[in-house]
Formats: sequence, structure tokens, C-alpha cells
Amino acid sequence: MNGHVKSMNFQQFMEQATTLLSLLLVMAVDSTRAVAASRNQQCGNPLQQTLKLSRLIQKESVDLIKTYKASQGEMSDLFCKVSVNNIPDPNISGMEHSKRIVSIYTHLQDFLLHFNRVYDQQTDLQSSTSPLLTELEIVRARSIYLGELINSLYQSLFPNLPVLDPAGRPTTLPPPQNVFQQKVYGCVVLKTYKEFLLNVFQELRTLKKKKLCIRRI
Repeated sequence: MNGHVKSMNFQQFMEQATTLLSLLLVMAVDSTRAVAASRNQQCGNPLQQTLKLSRLIQKESVDLIKTYKASQGEMSDLFCKVSVNNIPDPNISGMEHSKRIVSIYTHLQDFLLHFNRVYDQQTDLQSSTSPLLTELEIVRARSIYLGELINSLYQSLFPNLPVLDPAGRPTTLPPPQNVFQQKVYGCVVLKTYKEFLLNVFQELRTLKKKKLCIRRI
């Protein structure tokens, strides 16, 4: 009799232990999913926001080229076809996703320096009410914000890697130029920047398709 009671007590104990273990496992899975969803949202939101902004700037850069050519007078269609040295490469480099995002960020900082030079030159060449100056200012402001978003995205995706240097890297700007050289330089900078923005948008879209945020978790 005692043996039978002990057997029943042991069986009840095992059943209770199994139930408790199952409950703990369910709680652990739910907790993991909640944390994963939170991390994915932290990563996914900057990616989606950066993707949308890069697409917006890329579209605006197309209109900016048209406005630029219209404001430069005769032979403006030929300006963008001239070869200019020391313009940043529009292509994104790197084999790993982290290095490619770094490449986007550093190239963007390089382009902004040239973009600022173009803006300063056109401020001297255009009237203060020129639509070109307004469009240049808008694209420049959005591009600065794009850099901030890319920095945030990088930290979300790769929190254990070194932070991006906001100062970028040394960039060679052109020496003093005459008016014709300034017009050519500005056109080439804007055309190359437009190509770069398209590459950035395509790269970010690839990251979204690969669901990098979820895979990192």
C-alpha cells in the first residue's frame, strides 16, 4: 500500500514538474519573440525611413539636373559630359553589408563637401531668387539628414562595430576656377551624385529584401 501511494505521489510530482517545465518554456519563447520583435522594429524602422528618404532625394536630384542645365545658358547640355578630376566615385564598395554601409556613409560625406562647393559657386553666379539655389539647398539639407539616418541604421545593425566617423575622410576639392569651369564642375558633381543616390537606394532595397534585421537577431 505504501509503495502504491509513493508511486502515485511520484507520478503526480512528475506531472506537475512537466506542466511547470512546459509553462516555463512557453514563457521563454514568448519573451524571446517579444525581444526579437522589439529589436527588429528598432532596426526595421531606420531602414524603411532611410530607404524612403534616399528614394526622395534621388528623384529630386533628377529634377535638380534639369534646373541646373536650364540656369547655365548655352552649351549646358555639354557640361555634364566633360571629364572632371577628384569627383567621388558613385559606386558602393565592400563585400560585407557593414562595409557597404560604411562606404555609403563616407561617400555621402565626400559628396556633401563637393555639393557645398557647387552651392557656394552658384550663389555667386545666380540671382538670390534663382530656383536652382532653392533646389540645391533642399537636396543638401535632405542629404545631411540622410547621413544621420545611415549612421543610425549602421548602429542598429552592427552595435558591436566601431561608430562611423562624422568627419568622413580627407577630400580633394578643386582649386579656384573660372566661370566656365565652375559650370562644368557643378554639372558633373550633380550628375555623379544622382548616380550615387540611385546606387544607395538600390543597396538599401537589397538590405530590406534580405531581411537583414531579422537575420541579425
